[in-house]
Amino acid sequence: MRYLTIALSKGRLAEMAMELFEGADIDCSGLKEKTRKLIITDEKNKIKFFLAKPADVPTYVEYGAADIGIVGKDTIQEEGRDLYEVLNLGFAACRMCVAGPMELEGKMDQMTITRVATKYPRIARDYFQHKRRESIEIIKLNGSIELAPLVGLSEVIVDLVETGKTLKENNLVVLDTIADISARMIVNRVSMKMESERINKIIEVVRKNLENN
Repeated sequence: MRYLTIALSKGRLAEMAMELFEGADIDCSGLKEKTRKLIITDEKNKIKFFLAKPADVPTYVEYGAADIGIVGKDTIQEEGRDLYEVLNLGFAACRMCVAGPMELEGKMDQMTITRVATKYPRIARDYFQHKRRESIEIIKLNGSIELAPLVGLSEVIVDLVETGKTLKENNLVVLDTIADISARMIVNRVSMKMESERINKIIEVVRKNLENN
C-alpha cells in the first residue's frame, strides 16, 4: 500500500487540521514535535504529512505531490488550480471584502473605481470585471493593505476581513462582500480516482467529526 500524502497550510490552519485528523485516528504527534524534518509519517495508516506556505498547497495538490491539502478558500480562488474541493471544514472563517473610506459607504454604485490594492489580484480582477463590469488597475501589496486608501494609493482595497477591527480603527468600512471564506479540504483529481476508497474514508470520518463538534 502506498502512502497518502497530506499538505497542511503552516500556522493556525495546520493546528486545527491536526485535531480533525486525530479525530479520524491518524497520528499527528510528529507534527507537534520541534523538528527540522520536512516530512512526518504516520506508519500505521501509511500517511505522510508536510507543512507548506498556504499559497503552495494547491500547487502541490494539483501536481500530485500531495493527494490531499488543507487550505483557505481565499487561496484556492486566488491560485485557480485544477483540483477537487471536497469539504468545507468551517474553521478559520472570515470574508473576502471590498473595503474603503467611510465616505464611500453606500456610494460604490455611483462612483468609478480605477485603482484597487490587494494581496489577491485574481479575486479582485474577477470581481470587478464580472460583477461590476469595471476595468481597474490592480496594485499588488504584501503588507498592510489598509494603508493604501489612507495614503491615496488606491480608492478601495480587496482583503480578508475577520472582525473588522483593523478597518474600524483606520476609519475604513466594508463596501461589499465578495465571498465567505473558511478552511477547505482539497484533493488531487488523479488521486481521487486511484485512491478513492482511502480518501473517501478520510473525508467521511472528518465530515462526521465536524458534524459532532
